[in-house]
Amino acid sequence: MARPARPELTPRTGTGGSESMPGAVVRARRQSDVDRQVAVAAGASTPGGGLPAVAGAGAAGPERAAAGFCPGAVVRADELPDGLVVADESGRVVVFNRAAERLTRISAARALGTDLRSALPLTDSEGRCWWDLSRPYDGLSIRTRHPERPLFLPDGTELLVTVGYTRASRCRGPRVGWQRRAGAVLRLTVALRGAEQRARADRARADLVSTVAHELRSPLTSVKGFTATLLAKWARFTDDQKKLMLETVNADADRVTRLITELLDVSRIEAGRMQIRREVVDVADRAGRIIAGRVAAGEPASRFVVRAAPGLPETWLDADKVDQILANLIENAVRHGAGTVTTVIEPALVRGEPGIAVSVRDQGPGIAPELAPRVFRQFWRGKRRAGAGLGLFIVKGLVEAHGGTITVGQAPGGGAEFRFTMPAGPTDRC
Repeated sequence: MARPARPELTPRTGTGGSESMPGAVVRARRQSDVDRQVAVAAGASTPGGGLPAVAGAGAAGPERAAAGFCPGAVVRADELPDGLVVADESGRVVVFNRAAERLTRISAARALGTDLRSALPLTDSEGRCWWDLSRPYDGLSIRTRHPERPLFLPDGTELLVTVGYTRASRCRGPRVGWQRRAGAVLRLTVALRGAEQRARADRARADLVSTVAHELRSPLTSVKGFTATLLAKWARFTDDQKKLMLETVNADADRVTRLITELLDVSRIEAGRMQIRREVVDVADRAGRIIAGRVAAGEPASRFVVRAAPGLPETWLDADKVDQILANLIENAVRHGAGTVTTVIEPALVRGEPGIAVSVRDQGPGIAPELAPRVFRQFWRGKRRAGAGLGLFIVKGLVEAHGGTITVGQAPGGGAEFRFTMPAGPTDRC
């Protein structure tokens, strides 16, 4: 049986004279509109297989809105979060979007139609004109882009600049009589980003170096002083004096080791390389051991309480990481809180599955609600500015590596309460 012939889809003409049909892509009908569309080489393809396009921006009135576009495939340059500047084959600026105006504080009306070098006068860190150094229009003809680099405006504003080239085809004609062209620049696309984020990263690195140097200097000074004294005057000290000095050296060495371990943990957390080795862990027992260690070090046993609710599920966690979490939270409560430090372990539902909730509470002044979002950041320290400010950041990373969450709030009887939840079973268990 023969198939019926498929009906032809006849384009319908709307009031604006453009062809339209269900599911069809609306395209600009005039070549001038097409010329104002700039392809953004972002790697995402449109439904038709090409790159998304950006309608020309920077002009006023009808010129700004002339280019036709398909929702989801074409956006206006003014909608881009980064600055976009486009120059044509002669170096004349044809696109200067609003983000570029905001970043450079140069108006689009002033920039459009002018030479790119005068519209966007960029210099390197030594004050040299970057356009003269790079020679985009008469330089090396095989370049396709300049990777992001910091450049400066005349007023000192730092921008992160990326430049891309659109060139004429270098090869034309059939195989016989093959002709090669020089790859002339048809369009130069300049992307601009503010340098504030990089400046924040630089400040964070500087803070890290400063904090580490400060935290290492004190114990290393102590170690150096005591060892030099013992070596120079060993016979003059009694056995008790020697033991006290060596115990101090040992404690300071532990402090340095702990700081280095924290820095390694921070590196693993930020890189997403924290490994969890799961085994059956009795969290209440681990908390009791940590408290027993503190009591053996001289702290009163009456200051610590551990409460384990009945019906706790079997928990598959990383024992070493759980010890690190509990030790950090209990030490934080002792150092910054007051009164009794209470650790409560109880069953909980974590994303609908069995889990546990652990709360560490103190009876101190607590944490102000406006400070709560900051306590898990790197280098955050309270009024008593002791330590490197990495402990709670590491705690949060370790809890999240187990698939859990941690919060801070007010304890029922006053003071601060750090509460974390973890699923009981391994996420990859069959």
